[in-house]
Amino acid sequence: MGRQFRWLWVSFTASTLGTWLGFDAFPLIAILVLHAGPVQVSLLAAAGLAAGAVLAIPLGPWVEFRRKRPVMVTMDLVRFAVLVSVPVAYVGNRLSFLQLVIVSVVSGAADISFRAASGSFLKSLVKGPDLLVANGRFEATTWTATVLGPPLGNAAIGMLGPVVTVLADAVSYLLSAVAIGAIGGREPRPARTDRPRPRPGDLLDGWRHILAHPALRPLFVNTVLVNGLILATAPLLAVLMLGRLGFAPWQYGLAFGLPCVGGLIGARLSGPLVARFGERRVLRTAGTLRACWSLGLAFVVPGTAGLALVIAVQFGLVACMGVFNPVFATYRLEQTAPDRVARTLSAWSVTSNATIAATTALWGLLAALAGARLAIAAAGLLLLLTPLLLPRREPAPTPAGRPTRSAGLTRSAGLTRSAGLTPPAGLTPPAGEG
Repeated sequence: MGRQFRWLWVSFTASTLGTWLGFDAFPLIAILVLHAGPVQVSLLAAAGLAAGAVLAIPLGPWVEFRRKRPVMVTMDLVRFAVLVSVPVAYVGNRLSFLQLVIVSVVSGAADISFRAASGSFLKSLVKGPDLLVANGRFEATTWTATVLGPPLGNAAIGMLGPVVTVLADAVSYLLSAVAIGAIGGREPRPARTDRPRPRPGDLLDGWRHILAHPALRPLFVNTVLVNGLILATAPLLAVLMLGRLGFAPWQYGLAFGLPCVGGLIGARLSGPLVARFGERRVLRTAGTLRACWSLGLAFVVPGTAGLALVIAVQFGLVACMGVFNPVFATYRLEQTAPDRVARTLSAWSVTSNATIAATTALWGLLAALAGARLAIAAAGLLLLLTPLLLPRREPAPTPAGRPTRSAGLTRSAGLTRSAGLTPPAGLTPPAGEG
């Protein structure tokens, strides 16, 4: 798909590998260095996501009408700067819980802005059926990095200390910025087609488009809830496995890294499955199956049997995610006009992160009152209901040559992607979305 796409892929590979080398780095640092409990670990994840989402709200319209590559480079450099402050503070014996929260907030806002810009840039760079191919490659790269990253990262933590993977993650964003700069070519400045100047209402344009669209609306609710319920239990599972059940960090990393071979397989199958069964059928089937696994994590026990159970449950979950994610991301971009992509993806990410923050905080309190195992079981039971929110009917086609307005927003049949530029929804993201 050309030299420019290859450099974009290199950028994505570098940052994704760094992300998964730092898998659950902040919860691990909070637990092992700052001796935080379940409530603090959950609040760390929730505060970073919620405040980062609030900061990112005005950035959506700003990103929409800026050249995307400079935005992407800037956000990579911001993430590098804030993440590298963690090992610096640790070496100087000045690392605090507050600093972890601040770094989470800033990196979370930068992550949302990067996703919005990268999704819009990808749509302009890759056309037609190649978009699903590109999303499949990103998804396969994500799962490959997820297979390798957590075991290597936790081994590095055991040998070199708890913040080494944060440093690796920071450097990966620096490498990503270099690769984006190497894409080359001239990128025209986007022109406003509706209003010459931004207005406060622009902040809501992404949500208007999503909620007015008959297929995106149920997908929006479904994916936001699924991500929230899965990721809310991740800090609790970390505390349960690393604390009460006595698993070593390398075992914890292996339990979430090895099953991601299933995600790689699912990503490679997504294109052939769509070709045979159709986009909508694959979305419904994979979207239903991905909700059926998490309940099993409530029954994890110490030792080899418990480790095998976590690996089996995660394998089934991420295999379904591997199929669902690229198809979902491509479909979402198909239903969004080119001049609305950044705002739509920003709105989606902001809502997803805010929901993850709220459910993480709520499940942390539930774990404090009833225990981590019961909280994990409650999330698994609620996930079984989420397939009811998947879209059931195809939206009415737009007549040729007649663009429509949906709550003031243009609808188009372009192609897209987004969530593949983030950590997968089946596992804890460093800031995932997935």
